[in-house]
Amino acid sequence: MLISHTEDLYTPNFSVLLFVEYESVAKREGMLTNLSTKDIEAILDYFLSKSNIRKIFYLWRPILKDTKDDLVLEVAVESQSKYLITFNKKDFKGIGKFGIEVLTPREFLTELGVLK
Repeated sequence: MLISHTEDLYTPNFSVLLFVEYESVAKREGMLTNLSTKDIEAILDYFLSKSNIRKIFYLWRPILKDTKDDLVLEVAVESQSKYLITFNKKDFKGIGKFGIEVLTPREFLTELGVLK
C-alpha cells in the first residue's frame, strides 16, 4: 500500500483517535521488530502528512463487534469513502448499507490497475 500511496493513487483518511490507535499498534512491542521506534515514527509522520484528518461529530458505536473497528467505519462514512481496505473483511460485514465496499489490499490494488 505504501508503494501505491507514494504514487498518489489514493488518499487515506483518519480521525485523530483512529491515528492514535494505529500509532499504538505500530509501536507495540513485537509488532514491527525490524524497525526502530524512530523508523516507525518517520513512516507514521510521512503517512500522516499524506492523509486527510477527518473530524467525527457523531458516534454510532457499537455497530461492529470490535469497537476499534467502529473507529474505522466512522471515518469511512464521514469521508464518504468508496472503499474500506483491510485484511480482515469479516470484521466489517454489513457495512454495505453505508455504500462502502470492503476490499483486501490486493483487491484494491487490482481495482486500481496496479496489480493484474
